[in-house]
Amino acid sequence: MGDLSAVATDLAPGGTLRAAVNLGNPVLAHGTPDEPGGVTVDIAREVAARLDVPVELVCFDAARKSFEALTSGAADLCFLAIEPARAASVAFTAPYVVIEGVFVVPVDSPFRAPADVDRPGVRIGVKQGSAYDLFLTRTLEHATVVRGEDGVVAFEEGGLEVAAGIRQPMTAYAAAHPGTRVIDERFMRIEQAVGTSPDRRPETLAFLRDLVEELKGNGFVADALRRANQPDATVAD
Repeated sequence: MGDLSAVATDLAPGGTLRAAVNLGNPVLAHGTPDEPGGVTVDIAREVAARLDVPVELVCFDAARKSFEALTSGAADLCFLAIEPARAASVAFTAPYVVIEGVFVVPVDSPFRAPADVDRPGVRIGVKQGSAYDLFLTRTLEHATVVRGEDGVVAFEEGGLEVAAGIRQPMTAYAAAHPGTRVIDERFMRIEQAVGTSPDRRPETLAFLRDLVEELKGNGFVADALRRANQPDATVAD
């Protein structure tokens, strides 16, 4: 993968690789800021090990905060969904895992498919700055996005028609709230990738791209997902 000492200097100029970890997405990370775990934590540690530098896991509770950490220079590496709204500020690898965005509605809602939701007067609760917030903001023609610290909290507190989120936690939410149900068909495919600042050297970006492909191909990502009890998440092609 080329001169890794030069890559280390470029990617971790302070001598320690600072990786932004989003504990708000349980598919990608779990635990506490003092003891995080999950596939993103495993990848961050592997990147640092390959570069022979220590790693600092900078934990947040929302994707938008990880994005802000990278763009402000407070982090060197991030784990975010590939979205056009982020593309100018983040150099992404190919995706390493694919997760799904789904809707939750009241059990007596007339909505049966994602296409039913985009109509006038429909309000959709989302976590502010999430991949599905960005996607719905970009694609909805009639329904309205209502942003909050959490999509289901906005849904509950605002008496909204729909909540949007990631399939695994939304399924768990609906199971714990009998008055709600999941619209099973996904409304979006969320491609999670490793990202860094676009001003890194081409060799650094190539190192990250190549490493992600290696970790997908050799079973590292699949093993990390199993250890994190996320076997339903799909390793990206």
